[in-house]
Amino acid sequence: LARALDPQAQPLNEEEMARLALGLRTRLQNDAGNVEGWLMLGRIGMVLGNAGTATGAYANACRLDPKNSDAALGYAEALTRSSDPEDNRRGGELLRRLVSRDHTDIRVLSLYAFSAFEQQRFDEAVAAWEMMLKLLPAGDARRA
Repeated sequence: LARALDPQAQPLNEEEMARLALGLRTRLQNDAGNVEGWLMLGRIGMVLGNAGTATGAYANACRLDPKNSDAALGYAEALTRSSDPEDNRRGGELLRRLVSRDHTDIRVLSLYAFSAFEQQRFDEAVAAWEMMLKLLPAGDARRA
């Protein structure tokens, strides 16, 4: 765990990430109220492409700390990447709530725009991208 959190350390390979996820999941069984642990497990699930792990972990983090924007954004991203249309719909609803709560968060606007585009809600996607353009600094590479 220490190596995974150390920005100077060599990145974990896929096998090490899978072992970390297993250990973290085991630890969370005894410490189910650990929001940061659930967030980390959600991130690991996303990296490993394990939608069930990511969605479940982020859902737990959101339930424990409903005002945590990282938990909500992670949960929304996991839902929008799901192959289940109902998950996609719920992810889109969550993103709309996040945008209405803070329409200046570039991460939220970006994910919202892509989600709306994927669901063929093109007017919403364009509006979100236009809002992002107003917020991004002139030299930002994302403006290209």
